[in-house]
Amino acid sequence: MKMIIAVVNNDDSNAVMRALTKANFQATKLATTGGFLMAGNTTFLIGVDDNRVDSAIEVISAHSKKRKQAMPAVTSYGVGMYDPMTVEVSVGGATIFVMNVERFEKV
Repeated sequence: MKMIIAVVNNDDSNAVMRALTKANFQATKLATTGGFLMAGNTTFLIGVDDNRVDSAIEVISAHSKKRKQAMPAVTSYGVGMYDPMTVEVSVGGATIFVMNVERFEKV
């Protein structure tokens, strides 16, 4: 058995959850915040049999889209002097971890 931890952009989380449920995967959905952009994410915890890992990853990947987003970037030139700029960053998609599960119980 494996544990899939998938960090997905909030914009894609409902579509991912619906698709996982439709494909007969059970998932726990957690609200999380990324450290770099400080933006909302959703983290899914999905316990799956070894032979269904690739199928679950395909479902997540199909419903997690990368997109570009403008972010403010402030540069400092000294005391009290700031130049506000925007930088385009890539957001979305999914970050997926797959781990072995030593023991599983559902009580």
